[in-house]
Amino acid sequence: FPTQLLRSAPMSSLSGALTEVVARVFTELGLSPEFGRVTPSNRPDLGQFQCNGALAAAKAAKQNPRAIAEQVLGRLQTLPQFRDLSLAGPGFINLSLTDDALGAYARAFAADERIGAARKSPPEMVVLDYGGANIAKAMHVGHLRAAIIGEALRRLFLFVGDNVVGDVHMGDWGLQMGMIISEMELRRPDLPYFDAAFKGPYPNASPVTAEELEEIYPTAAAACKADPARMEKARVATAELQQGRPGYRALWQHFFDVSVEMMKRDYGALGVHFDLWKGEACVDPLIAPMVDKMKAMGLAREDQGALIVPVAKPDDKKEIPPLILIKRDGAAMYSTTDLATIVDRVQEQNPDLILYVVDQRQHLHFEQVFRTAIMAGINGKATMEHLGFGTMNGPDGKPFKTRAGGVMKLQDLIAMMSNSAMERLNEQGIATDYDPAERQEIARRVGLAALKFADLSNHPVANYVFDLDRFVRFEGKTGPYLLYAAVRIKSILRKAETQGDTPGAILPPEPGERDLILALGDLPNAVMDAYRERAPNKIADYAYGLAQTFSTYYNAFHILSEPNKAL
Repeated sequence: FPTQLLRSAPMSSLSGALTEVVARVFTELGLSPEFGRVTPSNRPDLGQFQCNGALAAAKAAKQNPRAIAEQVLGRLQTLPQFRDLSLAGPGFINLSLTDDALGAYARAFAADERIGAARKSPPEMVVLDYGGANIAKAMHVGHLRAAIIGEALRRLFLFVGDNVVGDVHMGDWGLQMGMIISEMELRRPDLPYFDAAFKGPYPNASPVTAEELEEIYPTAAAACKADPARMEKARVATAELQQGRPGYRALWQHFFDVSVEMMKRDYGALGVHFDLWKGEACVDPLIAPMVDKMKAMGLAREDQGALIVPVAKPDDKKEIPPLILIKRDGAAMYSTTDLATIVDRVQEQNPDLILYVVDQRQHLHFEQVFRTAIMAGINGKATMEHLGFGTMNGPDGKPFKTRAGGVMKLQDLIAMMSNSAMERLNEQGIATDYDPAERQEIARRVGLAALKFADLSNHPVANYVFDLDRFVRFEGKTGPYLLYAAVRIKSILRKAETQGDTPGAILPPEPGERDLILALGDLPNAVMDAYRERAPNKIADYAYGLAQTFSTYYNAFHILSEPNKAL
């Protein structure tokens, strides 16, 4: 059986292995093997698996679908691994494996360090853009989904076998920089950064802390909004910064350094990793030659003093405005720095794919950027994708805010989750004899699991409602429920080691064990579905279903107290 059903290397899912068998039968009947696709059954009462290919095959061959299904069934009945085969409706084939076959698969599965999930070959180079936090601004809940979804995809792509570079891509080069610099000059005109005659060197220590920056930016932004003269001062500072004024560049570097330190703390608290800590500023030298190239190609043209790139196509079903490359005042736009970032990534990583995990509301922006990049030929061999995500909303259906109506800082949200988890631990009397510091760490991990699973269990494009009480429950579709299942499994393994039990060969399953083997055998499908669809919720759904199946198995079977040593 293992060589007949699992003859491919590396392994596949159970349904994938069965697809090989059924596809061969379709081929033997002179039909395309693609009709032999087998999937887990959506009617477990009729069979463990199903194949619906006879219907499509009948249309292609202009034959009766049930007649084709009967021919396929007749050939499958000669194989020993099936304990039950049947037809339903106009040609649906239901298949169930013998317990010997399931046991053989489980043994092969257990011996495979990747648990049946094949590594992609050849691997691709992927750049993932999933940060987007801004210099000098506190990270808040608006940064949460990009970080959590992006990190999940980074781990998923690495597991599948791709080479992945995660880029935080900070906002560090726009008008907000001019606002902060001009505000600093109003507050501290004595600093050497504002003396145009100063020859340096500039101080190594930053004149502001991260916490002070968090206060300075909103104050400066409010002042600029209220006073046109103040806004003009910020615009001038922005232009001088981008033109290379030494004092402003030195001051900007301080802002950058203290902000990155703060970001690493906040992203680290979420378990989010980046390989590159780059921002828009690092691609500034690439903008001028890129713009010159687009001018020479005839792509960029002047329009009311600005430089634009028309990107609309004749078959567009809605209006796609031109991309603004350079504003009338000579300043670069987000679209300009995003295009220059593509140039930088092609030069540095030469990616096959650049995947942007950014709010769905930015979709038009990325449509304009992608079209321009392709027209200008600056994307190299890279395919560009925008994975837009929905918002985390409050009970009112609007983006989640504090009770006072402000934007909640990420640190405060994590603290709120940890406190709520601690309340739940106290309610259920869990870990009461632990050291207080360790118990606090448990609450932090439970809170993070609740937060991250709540996000990942929703499809990225979907909005969802923040429900603190539901997220931290130890039952239902929650992160703590999965933690509980993992802790239970690890506890069994620790106790087994203590009492001298070692794993033996997996035997053909008893009826109550079949579902667990079938669930384990579906892991490769969950992985590849999540990978192809850029949908980590597929993994979240699979993990929750597996935990439920294990719980049923755990409650029905003796494990450590099983008297039969073979079992």
